[in-house]
Amino acid sequence: MSTPRFEWRDRPVLVTGATGLLGRWLVHDLVARGADVIALVRDELARSPLDEEPLRGRVTRVRGAVEDLELMTRAVNEYEVQAVFHLAAQTIVGTALRDPVSTFTSNVQGTWCVLEACRRAGTVERIVVASSDKAYGVQAELPYREEAPLLGRHPYDVSKACADLLTQSYAAVYGLPATVTRCGNLFGGGDLNWNRIVPGTIRGALRGTPPVIRSDGTLVRDYFYVKDAVDAYVRLAEQAHRPDVRGRAFNFSENRRFTVLEICHKILEAAGRPDLTPVVQATARHEIPEQYLDSARARAELGWTPLYGLEAGLAETVKWYAGYLGEPGS
Repeated sequence: MSTPRFEWRDRPVLVTGATGLLGRWLVHDLVARGADVIALVRDELARSPLDEEPLRGRVTRVRGAVEDLELMTRAVNEYEVQAVFHLAAQTIVGTALRDPVSTFTSNVQGTWCVLEACRRAGTVERIVVASSDKAYGVQAELPYREEAPLLGRHPYDVSKACADLLTQSYAAVYGLPATVTRCGNLFGGGDLNWNRIVPGTIRGALRGTPPVIRSDGTLVRDYFYVKDAVDAYVRLAEQAHRPDVRGRAFNFSENRRFTVLEICHKILEAAGRPDLTPVVQATARHEIPEQYLDSARARAELGWTPLYGLEAGLAETVKWYAGYLGEPGS
């Protein structure tokens, strides 16, 4: 289906989690479209992406925590926000296992604070909330489809399932134009959590050291390039006002799946170091063996398809890290 593109120019748009992997690229995209971006920023980063060109001086920062209801209400109301992308979350599975309360506070309380602020203000026309494929938990049938129940059990998985259901509740009960995304493992330039397979493997490859795999290498996952995710989020936001879209969840995926070892070798090839042999530690705990998505709904109902894909995304990602780390690229 073909849908006219939404006009973002001069529209006040709030992005929570604006300095995260997805947030930084989404803010770039929205600024390029002419939107007036308001970014919620919790911590002052030594190298904030909001200080980079062309964002410097073009993004309004609101400092504070997403779980502060009064702050969120003030931000949405005073800036007369018309669109919200709620990305802020504690995203590290290991951190959630060590400290589940902080994860529930950020991911669950933070979500209802954003939604309640939007309900109170009455100015917001479209809301996209980031859930995750982890919310599905262990399923008898794969790939995950949106009709499947949310069976997350571990703290991070449960927190995303709760955020997902909260969004659906606010849409159903209060008529908020809120929608949900469920994506696989995002990758791209700007992810500085070196324990993750993509940035960790790239850094090692650029420096000539073997990559380290915390699992046994057999876990099956989706890997989704961040710029494809940005396009998916924007496309969904543009159609969130539709009665048949409001309150619903959409999977976004390239519809390809890889074991951890397979994706590791893909990364090594992209970095020009296929000679390196991964070190398999097999120490990861509480991991679901297989997780991958079916994105047929997004393709059929939103007219969305990936623009880049895995190989092109990995090539761009390697170049980004080579520049960031000051290492020669492939």
